[in-house]
Amino acid sequence: MLQPQICRLQPARCGRAVLAATRTYATAIDHVPPPAFQPAVALDGKLLEKQGTRKEKFIPLRTYKPRTPGLRHLKRPVNDHLWKGRPLIKLTIARKGQHLGGRNNTGRVTVRHRGGGHKRRIRTVDYKRYLPGKHIVDRIEYDPNRTAHLALITRVADGEKSYIVAADGMRAGDEVQSYRTGIPQDLIASMGGVIDPGMLAAKTTSRGNCLPIRMVPLGTQVFNVGSKTKGGGVFCRSAGTYAIVVNKEEVDKANGGIDVASVIVRLQSGEIRKVSPDACCTIGVASNPQSHFTSLGKAGRARWLGKRPEVRGVAMNAADHPHGGGRGKSKGNVHPVSPWGTPAKGGYKTRHKRNKHTFLVKDRPRNQGKRRPR
Repeated sequence: MLQPQICRLQPARCGRAVLAATRTYATAIDHVPPPAFQPAVALDGKLLEKQGTRKEKFIPLRTYKPRTPGLRHLKRPVNDHLWKGRPLIKLTIARKGQHLGGRNNTGRVTVRHRGGGHKRRIRTVDYKRYLPGKHIVDRIEYDPNRTAHLALITRVADGEKSYIVAADGMRAGDEVQSYRTGIPQDLIASMGGVIDPGMLAAKTTSRGNCLPIRMVPLGTQVFNVGSKTKGGGVFCRSAGTYAIVVNKEEVDKANGGIDVASVIVRLQSGEIRKVSPDACCTIGVASNPQSHFTSLGKAGRARWLGKRPEVRGVAMNAADHPHGGGRGKSKGNVHPVSPWGTPAKGGYKTRHKRNKHTFLVKDRPRNQGKRRPR
């Protein structure tokens, strides 16, 4: 007896086939919410926050369903607050020399592994922030030329717009101000006509404000730090970077007061820098701190950024690199060097000796530079 044919396509598969036409190319997966807060109890009964490792900290990254090999390992920071439109055109200029591919005016490659990339426009960023008065943050924008985000601000007095490096946590509608040209009279009047250092620090050190570094309290996190009295910030301008004000070197004035001669800051690398007391700085941490954990997902995204492939020296021929040649994976029993023979490791100093002390001819010891008799 013939049996009737049963539909081989199951209902679940039928539903998936119908929904396949409505799927998008990249579907974002909602990131896992942060773990619940578990306080720790101290000996005296007070609650202390549990200090976890860096791996245990919650990092908001957006992942995608692996519909293609390039989406499988793609991870991006969650920045839903960014402006979706185009930048302010009058504050941008066309980028020239993008097609040069790391070559100089003679056509020689001076910077390797560069070339191609998407077309960009350079944003004119105000690193100096000399304009005083209240500014309103219009929006937070993505900048293809840097890892940190930019904030478009409008001056309340005359409506002038400018771009600044956004601080972490800055949103549209925030108020920022610059105190580089001096303390406004209304702020002095609010303190009773006398400048109180503690009250002044409480009123000025808020996120996004720009002020001379001598006015910043010790231990404060700052970014976009300058080094000279005049000019803009030169340190800590990339995503998630900051410096800490460590110390202030004070000197006595002739009239009996105290003046700040220089300010010492500590960078994230541990380097200690001495900057001018009137150098600029912005309170807070540079925006987009999760940029360090971004995964491009495929080699094509690096090419969109203008990065060309890098080839290891041991994979080259002997004529192309000091590490090249040999049979198999051979290191050649040589110290690691650059393609031009400069040592890459081993404590080789590459900085110039600018403060090297030299003796005059008359001050040189008598036996210096002469061979001892045998």
